[in-house]
Amino acid sequence: MTAEGPGRIRIRVEGLVQGVGFRPFVSGLAGLHALAGFVGNDPRGVFIEAQGEPSALRAFVAELERRAPPSALVESVTVADAEPVAESGFRIVASRGEGARQVCVPPDAAPCDACAAEIADPGARRHGYAFTNCTDCGPRFTIVTDLPYDRPNTTMAPFAMCDRCSREYRDPGDRRFHAQPVCCPACGPSLRLLDADGRPQPGDPVGVAALWLARGRILAVKGVGGYHLAAVAGDERAVGALRARKRREGKPFAVLAADLAAARELVLLTSAAERVLSGPRRPVVLLPRRGGAPVAEAVAPGNRELGVMLPATPLHHLLAVRLGRPAVLTSGNRSDEPIAHRDDDALDRLSGIADGFLVHDRRIHVRADDSVVRLFRGRELPVRRSRGYVPAPVTLRRPPSRHVLACGGELKNTFCLVKGRHAVLSQHIGDLEGYETLRSYAEGIGQLSRLFGVRPRLVAHDLHPEYLSTKYASGLDDVELVGVQHHHAHIASCLADNGEEGPVIGVALDGLGLGSDGTLWGGELLVADLRGFERAGHLEALPMPGGAAAVRQPWRMGVSYLDAIYGDAPPDLPFVRRHRDRWAAVAALARTGTNAPLTSSAGRLFDAVAAIAGLRDRVLFEGQAAIELEQFAEPGERAAYPAALSGGPELVVSGTDLVRGAVEDLLAGVRTPLVAARFHNGLARVLLRAVLALSERTGLREVALSGGVFQNVVLLERMEAGLREAGLRVLLHSRVPPNDGGLSLGQAAVAAALDHAG
Repeated sequence: MTAEGPGRIRIRVEGLVQGVGFRPFVSGLAGLHALAGFVGNDPRGVFIEAQGEPSALRAFVAELERRAPPSALVESVTVADAEPVAESGFRIVASRGEGARQVCVPPDAAPCDACAAEIADPGARRHGYAFTNCTDCGPRFTIVTDLPYDRPNTTMAPFAMCDRCSREYRDPGDRRFHAQPVCCPACGPSLRLLDADGRPQPGDPVGVAALWLARGRILAVKGVGGYHLAAVAGDERAVGALRARKRREGKPFAVLAADLAAARELVLLTSAAERVLSGPRRPVVLLPRRGGAPVAEAVAPGNRELGVMLPATPLHHLLAVRLGRPAVLTSGNRSDEPIAHRDDDALDRLSGIADGFLVHDRRIHVRADDSVVRLFRGRELPVRRSRGYVPAPVTLRRPPSRHVLACGGELKNTFCLVKGRHAVLSQHIGDLEGYETLRSYAEGIGQLSRLFGVRPRLVAHDLHPEYLSTKYASGLDDVELVGVQHHHAHIASCLADNGEEGPVIGVALDGLGLGSDGTLWGGELLVADLRGFERAGHLEALPMPGGAAAVRQPWRMGVSYLDAIYGDAPPDLPFVRRHRDRWAAVAALARTGTNAPLTSSAGRLFDAVAAIAGLRDRVLFEGQAAIELEQFAEPGERAAYPAALSGGPELVVSGTDLVRGAVEDLLAGVRTPLVAARFHNGLARVLLRAVLALSERTGLREVALSGGVFQNVVLLERMEAGLREAGLRVLLHSRVPPNDGGLSLGQAAVAAALDHAG
């Protein structure tokens, strides 16, 4: 570009720049600077040619990134000179389909304020319309069938725009300028209300659906990523019926509130919670339950928290407003099945659960459950990463030379694809324990691979040979397999989440994972980077009497710990008396090692304490006993049970000392909330001592905390505060879950680092 006269430049913008209003933004910016030229989409991102005065071109390029739309993520802007041509005006041109795919697809976004106001305005032509959207909001990932992101490559393709929508779409001054899902009641999708047998019902679908809910019925509601099951949250009978029909005994339900004012009647809100609840992603947020919250006890039995969400679509907004009270909103499936997203499948699978169906005729291409987060020090701590977050990429520091597929674990499964620097985690798949979920897993890998043009040649997987994800990897042809140890993957996931490479001291606490020595790990201290790790310490290993049965029945771990401490003279606790008839047999399994593998699992230690304290002998879902132990912990208690830390090449943390402290307090009549708190505090303190010892030994000053146990904010707060006070830098999860839902990112980061180095 010369300093004399008008110049012309070619610009390439890559990143999350399609489906976020980027082309309209470029067009408007070009007009502001009196530039001629054009902008368009292609599989790599956005291409631009701009012509004008050199100073205006420089300002234009500088503002492309600085003033980009809020949902955009500009990763690179490259500029090259071009020869000026005779041209006037700036236009958006047809997309190009050729070239290697590099583009990122945006997640679905909840209704923006402007669209919400339009829906509520009786004078607007989209008043009460359930599919209102613009360049700033609406469905994206769940409707995209191909790239580039244009209407013909979405499930909106069958809906031809009417003249009025078409004018908005072509008007650079309209907020619907090049909004691909734009529609209205005259040309877009429409709603229907069906009875339990699939027969259409007369009347306003939303109004009648709200009336049915108010009368105690259960409805299946089609969202953007799949079906929900809904019932009035304050109706004990309806919520109980939903539990029974869905076969979901104890796991809490999420609650839909119409707006922040309604949410404040349910939970205690901070400014950070309000920001996350009302933001475009609209996850379920786990928050402290307000006393007297108008919800049935069956919504979240015995839980001090409620999972609350605001409407993620105009349809949910309309239904919540018409209902005028909170509603349970849970995934449209039976327990352990994937969420239903196809209409015929929903009518088949949900007909025995729902009394009616509120449906629409826009196809869902990609199923996606609701996301779930907790808040820690004002930041999001993901529990389940799915709708609203996927497929926003995580950028890796060192790109692999080949495309990578990371297959994830067995529970809370996600998979991850890597192309260049982009690591794209899938939506939540679920536990790979049945045919339907495995089919959903394979279908999802195929969909995402095609969408992003990924042909995996390097496939990372867990070391456990019986995981279905490992078996899937082993069945692939023409790929190189990389086994990644479970807890190394957790720490690598935390590193990638923070854009780090290590080395760090990693604390990985979870339920179970196969160790590199063939035993079951779960309470690990690692010195690790992305390429490898050393096991530097762990919780002491105890037997799991009955193997997998001990996971479902935490009382077995209570027997194992008490037998290790007291032998043939267990303490006279209600827990011991309750299981006296089976005590000798289970203790014998632990002593002989018959069907009783050793484990260093932190999750099993939590199980033992929960059972001994009388909270839970059997679990109805994974992690239930540990969750309840956290829920019972007295918030202000600071006393802690002492625990030994033995030295040697590998440090060993005494879990039996922590259990002994809990037993002595229980025998002395100390209340369970204090016992729970002192256990948390004791575990945090002994782990802190272990980390400080390793820091002194290695010179490392960074610590990564990962694994499902670190969803426990009581333990996390104690650990994080102690480490910071000791002057160490602490890496936590904020973009992917610390549980096994983030495992695939760690596997991918390890494989990418090894491939880059190779």
